[in-house]
Amino acid sequence: MTVPPDAATGEPLRLPRAALFDWDNTLVDNWGCIHAALNAALVAHDLPPWTLAETRVRVRQSMRDSFPRLFGDRWTEARDIFYDHFGRHHLDYLKPLPGAESLLRALSDGGVYLGVVSNKTGRFLRAESEALGWNHYFGKLVGAGDAPRDKPEVDPIHMALAPGGIAAGPDVWFIGDADVDMQCAHAGGCVPLLIGDSPDDFQNFPPAHRFDACDIVSDLVQRLRGTISQESSTERRSWPS
Repeated sequence: MTVPPDAATGEPLRLPRAALFDWDNTLVDNWGCIHAALNAALVAHDLPPWTLAETRVRVRQSMRDSFPRLFGDRWTEARDIFYDHFGRHHLDYLKPLPGAESLLRALSDGGVYLGVVSNKTGRFLRAESEALGWNHYFGKLVGAGDAPRDKPEVDPIHMALAPGGIAAGPDVWFIGDADVDMQCAHAGGCVPLLIGDSPDDFQNFPPAHRFDACDIVSDLVQRLRGTISQESSTERRSWPS
């Protein structure tokens, strides 16, 4: 997908048939627990702990892609330490980001199919969505390990869209906060929407549109209500909750 260099200065003109979301730092804040669990694994392997700022910048890919580089042959031991700590504490740290649920509600009420494509382990992702009471918004929540290959590969996009019977393409928004999200959106031919003030370099995979926060996108969706096709709205009523 080719995005004009100045595309990020404009706004979408109509609602998509589907919107896929990244999870951490896009809809929720759970960095405190990610940071603590990662440092538990690092310290156990005699590696220096990271600052929270370093964790936010460095944690992008799924564990099966990133941990072998960090921990070498002992990466599965580090994985088990991380999972043990994270599994015991992640719901305690979980906080929805401002405007996140209003955005989900606005899109869902507008007849847009919703899904999640995250590099958080699938069982943790779905437990967090359930704890927030958000499951009814999503047709499918796809986390790391659920698809044959993780984000930024296109496999989880297809898996997340499958329950809606929707093909990846320009009628799908991919909303995330990091370079890996924009790369995944381009891989699927979806419209990449960036939320937040990420310092990442997006030269190779630029966003089509940039927004500061979820509530700004929610306001946009409210203005665009009624622009989704009648055919898409009819199909939406038959999609599973």
